[in-house]
Amino acid sequence: MSGMGRMCGGCTATQPATADVQAIADQVKPQLEAKENKNYTMFKAVEFKSQIVAGTNYFIKVQVADDDFIHIRVYKSLPHENKPLALHDYQTNKAKHDELSYF
Repeated sequence: MSGMGRMCGGCTATQPATADVQAIADQVKPQLEAKENKNYTMFKAVEFKSQIVAGTNYFIKVQVADDDFIHIRVYKSLPHENKPLALHDYQTNKAKHDELSYF
C-alpha cells in the first residue's frame, strides 16, 4: 500500500497521551510556533508512539483546534547528553482519525 509512510521500527503501539507526553509537547511548542509563524491557543497531546533510538523519538498527535491536529516528532537525547528536547519534524492539517506513522 502506497502513501502509508514508513513503518516505525521499534515503535510502541499508539497510546493515549500522558502528562509526561503533554509536558514534552509543551516544551517544543515554541519551536513549532516559530516554524509555522503562529501561536496555538490549544496544544493538547492526545496520543503518542515512542521509539527507542540513541535516545527516544516521540511521535505525538496534538490537538490545536476543534477539528485540527498536528503530528510532531520530538527527539529526547540520552540523559547524560543533557540536551533540550528537539522538534525534529512535524505534519500539519491532520484529522483526529489520522494514524500516527513514522515521518
